[in-house]
Amino acid sequence: MLDDVATETAIAAAIEAEVSREGPLLPILHRIQHLFGYVPEVALPMIAEALNIGRAEVHGAISFYPDFRTQPAKTPVVKICRAEACQAQGSAALAAAAETLSAQVTVEPVYCLGLCANGPAAMVGERPMAAATVEKLTEALAK
Repeated sequence: MLDDVATETAIAAAIEAEVSREGPLLPILHRIQHLFGYVPEVALPMIAEALNIGRAEVHGAISFYPDFRTQPAKTPVVKICRAEACQAQGSAALAAAAETLSAQVTVEPVYCLGLCANGPAAMVGERPMAAATVEKLTEALAK
């Protein structure tokens, strides 16, 4: 983990890289999330000041969009599709089983990974998985 000065420097650079865009809040949040794996609390007032908006507005964006997190995720992140097509193919049971695989896994819902014909769909890290099963998830997590 970075120290406070390095963290603030990295956040300032991320803000600077995106602040001139139209509608810069989400691009800034995405850049910071990519850097740290989450949006540190110290970033909120820095973003608010740079964009001349309230800290509550920054917090609102982070809490509204499910891809943003305010704490580091356990690794790896397993995303399981919860859209209707995957639900019909057992994604709820898969998600429940995935929660028990390991205390070191973060399981998150997503709403469509584009693999509807081959559900239930999942994503382990950045790798999509069609026709996901507990066995396939276990194998992917072991790699």
